[in-house]
Amino acid sequence: MKDVTGLVLAGGRGERMGGVDKGWVVYEGRPLIVSVVQRLAPQVGALLISANRNVERYAALATVVEDDTTLLNGEPFAGPLIGVLSGLRHARTEWVAIVPCDAPHLPFDLVRRLISAASIAEASAACVRVGGRLQPVFAAVRTDSTEHLDSTLARGERAMHRWLQSLGVVPVDFDDAKAFTNINSPTRAG
Repeated sequence: MKDVTGLVLAGGRGERMGGVDKGWVVYEGRPLIVSVVQRLAPQVGALLISANRNVERYAALATVVEDDTTLLNGEPFAGPLIGVLSGLRHARTEWVAIVPCDAPHLPFDLVRRLISAASIAEASAACVRVGGRLQPVFAAVRTDSTEHLDSTLARGERAMHRWLQSLGVVPVDFDDAKAFTNINSPTRAG
């Protein structure tokens, strides 16, 4: 899907991982970010990584976008929405497909299914739903939602699911819960 930019969110603190940069945690013999990029890259036309540290390492895999903390009074690690905003601002496509850096089992049809559902519904966003629960960091968003997100952040909202719901997000059901499992603790990575 050449009209879609992939955005891997790798800009967090990694608090549940003891402060390490989750993207570089080795899982099943390779860094999580490598597994995610290998699954997402064939599904999109361009690829961005939202990162706030180890920028040079990430840049070896894709174009890196850093958080614009001036929007948040210099607040570092302000959550995934600020990374999404950076990605939306840098994308040159109609859609941005968003995934976290710690989900190495992404489905190979993720982007196609999300974009298709949003397009059919004429919606600005779609996100994964597994077992009746939204998985908001697995989403596709139209790039013309940038201004909406900018104003959402200015109002103090930091929750991805609430922002997506304000866009009228279309849920897309997936059956394989393992595909959306985040490796967000040392015991899961080991």
